[in-house]
Amino acid sequence: MSRTDLEGAPKPAEVTNAADEYVLEHQIGFILRKVHQRASDIFGKVMGRFEVTPTQFAALAKLHDLGECSQNTLGRAAAMDPATIFGVVSRLKRRGLVEQRLDPADGRRILLSLTPAGRGAVHEMRDAAPEVSRRTLDQLSEKEVRTLLNILKKLQ
Repeated sequence: MSRTDLEGAPKPAEVTNAADEYVLEHQIGFILRKVHQRASDIFGKVMGRFEVTPTQFAALAKLHDLGECSQNTLGRAAAMDPATIFGVVSRLKRRGLVEQRLDPADGRRILLSLTPAGRGAVHEMRDAAPEVSRRTLDQLSEKEVRTLLNILKKLQ
């Protein structure tokens, strides 16, 4: 989307107050979804050789950052609900990138860690991953990127 696509568009408050003037393409959710689709497509092109999804990469990257941790902790850190992180971890375990063991301090808790293969894969992925953001934001100036990221952080 170019910077001029929304020029002259009603402000969101004006749109949401007048149903007959509602234009889907001017709504924040629609715009965010289109940007997310673009970012996902770029992720696939840049990270495709690793055969991971964005959620799998997020889990691996956070597990790398956190070190050994519970699945619950990893899910919260990677912004995934329990069902999603369970599925993601199951797939990563099948690929031999993540392993689990019982917590010696609490036998009911399972701890996750990267396998040696997982650590190697994460290092390669982390080297490539900045390219996803670079390509996603390539139409923006550095100042616009900082502004956009600061605004989006406020909305999380």
